[in-house]
Amino acid sequence: MDQYDDHTEIREAVAKLCARFPGEYWREMDRVRGYPTEFVTALTEAGYLSVLIPEEYGGSGLGISAAAAILETVQAEGCHGGACHAQMYIMGTILRHGSAKQKSEYLPKIASGELRLQAFGVTEPGSGTDTTALRTFARHVGDTYVVSGQKIWTSRAEHSDLMLLLARTTPRDQVAKKTEGLSTFIVDMRTALGHGLTIRPIRTMMNHNSCEVFFDEMVVPAENLVGEEGKGFRYILDGMNAERLLIAAECVGDAKWFTNRSVAYAKERQVFGRPIGQNQGVQFPIARAYAQMRAAELLVREGCQRFEAGLPCGEQANMAKLLAADANWAAAEACVQTHGGFGFAEEYDVERKFREARLYQVAPISTNLILSYVSEHVLGMPRSY
Repeated sequence: MDQYDDHTEIREAVAKLCARFPGEYWREMDRVRGYPTEFVTALTEAGYLSVLIPEEYGGSGLGISAAAAILETVQAEGCHGGACHAQMYIMGTILRHGSAKQKSEYLPKIASGELRLQAFGVTEPGSGTDTTALRTFARHVGDTYVVSGQKIWTSRAEHSDLMLLLARTTPRDQVAKKTEGLSTFIVDMRTALGHGLTIRPIRTMMNHNSCEVFFDEMVVPAENLVGEEGKGFRYILDGMNAERLLIAAECVGDAKWFTNRSVAYAKERQVFGRPIGQNQGVQFPIARAYAQMRAAELLVREGCQRFEAGLPCGEQANMAKLLAADANWAAAEACVQTHGGFGFAEEYDVERKFREARLYQVAPISTNLILSYVSEHVLGMPRSY
């Protein structure tokens, strides 16, 4: 990246791995709505998906800036980190709040690839981003919890062994604060599927393996409760800054991919006897998107540094996600416009990446909610909702 980047070797190694999975591979995944098992396996075997797991559990024990470098490079090389990125930011909840037994039981198997932790069960049809309004309920019965309810947009549920699930354990009208009474569980979907757990894929405009998940009296061992009962909302919040920083890094990588493609095509494509990149009308949108990306890149870096230092980083994480998603979308728009009709042809991969880029204006948190966060928590204005 530049002389201030501490992860040059990681980036170079990830880029070499990604070269084994060219555009043809991802286009085929798109056509069949497939999960890129070979790609995820390669990342796992190389140790990249366990980068945040401490060495004592078989991981690399590196910081979030290393994880950000990995995911940014995956996107910049034209691949798709959405197939596996959740493992990195879900991990923090277990690392910070899991029991010694949970860590020793799950983390080494996740690091080796024996188990996949890819599913994050939070969002519901009736609550959306209003997490405290979720209705999935887990009632304590002896040495188990019995779960009933529904989640939506639970990506990779079909391809994960474990799910981190957020459910109510105390009704909302019985708690002093609406953020209380929510608990977090590790669900072993291998044993739960067909025994109270049903997964239904949702077909979307991008191949993101999204699903609806239904719980009908699904039994979870009480020992799979993460931390204390009723404190789960705080545990989930701990992972959200990590999630936003890592998604922002992916958006930066996407913007680099789009810009590289735009510049190469603009220099090569001849119209009216001259390269189209000689025209300011073509140059300026590409240059502006590049400047936006560089600004977002710096904020991602600052957010990662603060996260690693244990400092508050909500402002940086949220704004990095906002700016990176905007830069990504601007670069995507410029890339399609630069390619003209060829931007819509599958073989150029632009339309695939364009569809993928649009998601990050909405997920994992919408642009408007980030603006609300900045207005209230950074600028001190009254809460708008």
